[in-house]
Amino acid sequence: MTSVDERRGQLRGELGDALELTTSQKLMVFVLSMSLFGLSNVILEIIPDISIGPVDISVAYFVFVPLVMVALFNPFWAALGAPIGEVIFTDLLMGDFSGLAEIEGIIQMFLALYIAGTLLRNPRSKPHIWVAAITVVVIDKFLSAAVDMSKVWIGVEDAEFVEGLPQSILLLEGIGFGVDIIISGILFGAIPAMWLIPALHGKIEPLLGMRPRLPGEPVPGGVQNVWFVISAVALSVASFFFAFLEAWDVEVGVVDADFRDQYGDAFLWVSVAGIAVLLIVVWAVSRAQRARAQRDRSHPTAQ
Repeated sequence: MTSVDERRGQLRGELGDALELTTSQKLMVFVLSMSLFGLSNVILEIIPDISIGPVDISVAYFVFVPLVMVALFNPFWAALGAPIGEVIFTDLLMGDFSGLAEIEGIIQMFLALYIAGTLLRNPRSKPHIWVAAITVVVIDKFLSAAVDMSKVWIGVEDAEFVEGLPQSILLLEGIGFGVDIIISGILFGAIPAMWLIPALHGKIEPLLGMRPRLPGEPVPGGVQNVWFVISAVALSVASFFFAFLEAWDVEVGVVDADFRDQYGDAFLWVSVAGIAVLLIVVWAVSRAQRARAQRDRSHPTAQ
């Protein structure tokens, strides 16, 4: 990003902030992010995992899906919607919901996506997109690994050791961390995102009645903000607390119906139907907003 880009972004940001949304626009971004990431995780449910000894070789999530959302729209609402969509469409509707313990994953993914979205100051810069994609996986998986190791260290869970190698928990976490960065962060993150984000930038935002993000345009409350840093640390600590609820057998709001076990993979169509309904609602609301905006421009209010 050049200094010219930064000045242009700041100047145009003063004229009309693309990230300051109306209530209906915030809801549209939230629901769209929730639906798309939920759908991507439904697709992942039918992809089998591969295990090589104690190491799982699998796609944790399609990072490029929420990354496109936080790159093009307000990062806060896009980052908040994505993990909630995963929980609703692949856990709750499938009858496999851990209750309050699910908040751990929501907090971790929200922080990862929001930080990546605020760091991605130029949606057309491929290096910035690569950094953002890898940042998502690094933050999410680092917090997850820290939680797992804390459970073992405190003694609420047993460690999964490789026989004859008592320090192997660090090895396994390290290998899993690297695998997630390569598969989720690069293959299903940076590579598709570096084509999708520049291609969609400036084209999809007007469909929702929003101005595109501009190179160099600052995000309100981004990672450079002291209060954000304090909030991020507090949320990270909170995620540890919610993670330990499951280990302590605290079951609040747990749903254990396992509909997929009862009805098979065909039950995933329930989630797909729910996502389709939400997307139709988003489309209808955005269309109504565009029509209202056109009427306002055609018939301005007399001063």
